[in-house]
Amino acid sequence: MSSHFTERHTRSMRFNLQPLPRSGLEGRGVLVPQAATGPVHTRSGSPGPQSADLMARPRAIHKWLARVVTRRDHPECPEPTRTPVIALHPDGEGVVMTVVASEPSGSRPEVRAAAGALRGSREAGVAVFRGIPFAEPPVGSLRFAAPRPVRGWDGVRAAVSYGPPPPQGGHFGMDALSRDAVGDDWLTVNVWSPEPGPGAGLPVMVWIQGGAYTIGMSGLPEYDGARLARRGVVVVTFNYRVGLEGFGQIEGAPANRGLLDQVAALEWVGENIRAFGGDPARVTVFGQSAGAGSVAALLAMPRAAGLFGRAVAQSVQGTFFSPELAADIATACASELGLRPTVADLSTVAPARLSAAGDAVGAKMAQWAGRWGRIAHRSIPFSPVVDGDALPVTPWQALAEGAGRDVGLLVGHTRDEQRLFTALDGLLGQVTQEQAARALHVFGPGQDGARRYLDGFPAAGPDELYELVHSDWLFRMPSLHLARARTAAGGRAHVYELTWPAPGMGGAFGACHGLDVPLVFGNLDRGRPAVLIGEGPSPEAEALSTRMRAAWTAFAAHGDPGWPAYDTGQCLVQLFDTRPTVTAYPEETSRLIWQDHTFPAIPLIGR
Repeated sequence: MSSHFTERHTRSMRFNLQPLPRSGLEGRGVLVPQAATGPVHTRSGSPGPQSADLMARPRAIHKWLARVVTRRDHPECPEPTRTPVIALHPDGEGVVMTVVASEPSGSRPEVRAAAGALRGSREAGVAVFRGIPFAEPPVGSLRFAAPRPVRGWDGVRAAVSYGPPPPQGGHFGMDALSRDAVGDDWLTVNVWSPEPGPGAGLPVMVWIQGGAYTIGMSGLPEYDGARLARRGVVVVTFNYRVGLEGFGQIEGAPANRGLLDQVAALEWVGENIRAFGGDPARVTVFGQSAGAGSVAALLAMPRAAGLFGRAVAQSVQGTFFSPELAADIATACASELGLRPTVADLSTVAPARLSAAGDAVGAKMAQWAGRWGRIAHRSIPFSPVVDGDALPVTPWQALAEGAGRDVGLLVGHTRDEQRLFTALDGLLGQVTQEQAARALHVFGPGQDGARRYLDGFPAAGPDELYELVHSDWLFRMPSLHLARARTAAGGRAHVYELTWPAPGMGGAFGACHGLDVPLVFGNLDRGRPAVLIGEGPSPEAEALSTRMRAAWTAFAAHGDPGWPAYDTGQCLVQLFDTRPTVTAYPEETSRLIWQDHTFPAIPLIGR
């Protein structure tokens, strides 16, 4: 899930990190309401909150979601393999993720990469290699620098543990995970392969996680690539710098360091993936939210040309900053520390302090609304910067001008993108007329955007209008416009929409942002998004996940996900639901409202 939160969200998060006994936790352990009424019980049998309360009090939903935290250092979790589960603490409130050991199967596989030999593990028939460095640690003299190639090593390096995550923002307790991690090898890749060895020639799928360019790490359980890999592909995940470390506009440092990390990871794939059974000529990048925004950026980056042949963008985050806006935000962040946004001032600041400064600015962005515009109303302090160098123009302009025309594109979004964030804001079912009118005024396109929404959706109440304009501005229309830009330039794009409503949390969230992640990976019982699926994934959820994994891997293998390419005549898209359907794009009213918008780089409004 991506993260766009306010200060009160950060303050309200209380993470219970005490170790839990392993007994009784070996099952799925994702405890969420299963019906509209009745108590939710913990593993110990003590009652939790009423699911009816979760529906009636959106803040209770926020409390449940926000307290999911990964626990990697449980004393009963030996390396090399760990299966995450989620358990509700007996107090009935805090959700704690811990991990239990799983038994490796077969002998440990070894491969020889360019930098040296690696020994991984074998789990459920898949060879897994974790924590492989693809660049030198970006610390010390390399702090805020472009990634440097990793130096080689002698002997056989163990590749059984995820590398330490890069510094994180505080949402969902991610800052604690990075702060407690050992080492500074932030830039590492992980590989799942059903058939390691240079002769296999399998398609390769490289995942880019989201997190609003503020949080994100590849070692989260929702990104385990085993189930995807068992469909005959090599899956790669990796860490990249986020927040000020990766996307802050710092004087004396290259812009878009997080994107440059992604390019370096793809270069590593091109040089090394054959040894793991992958075909470097059949690389697909896929990502969600800020990860999909990154995929869009990579399509526009000359440095990324030739590194991948297909791209999947799931819920493209549509925010790209001008250099002036990014510099102004960086100045505000540095000012929190009494410093200037320069390499000289910031290079000796502890990473945790730098992340905290970014969180502090993000929590009070509304005070800069007159200078920063829409992003201040959504607390989005970091995004890729259209700097004219690494990222010459926005992805929509680049694709319209023919960039990457030969790269196959699969792009789409969920129907109810905003619903999750509305719940986290405590507004589910409680949006007032004034709040809806304000959202339409701020986020609607053009001078008459609010009127066009009111005319286009005459029967919609405040809640629906609020969610529509937020969903359209940040995710739905950026995704659709990427496909339309590609087809306008003579390229091909396949479009989808996920309309299946999430059954977890009493069905409160609909087809919300992030629901596609567990469905695509097949990890329906682990990680933060698992709370959307519900305890004990239903046959319906399993079947939908199977269909989506089949489509994604088929696209990676031969460029056809199984439905017609999008064109501006019929506008055919695949709807993923209980019964999948190919039909005309269902959000036609929103498309018409936004048809003239170009998603330019967001400017600095006032000086």
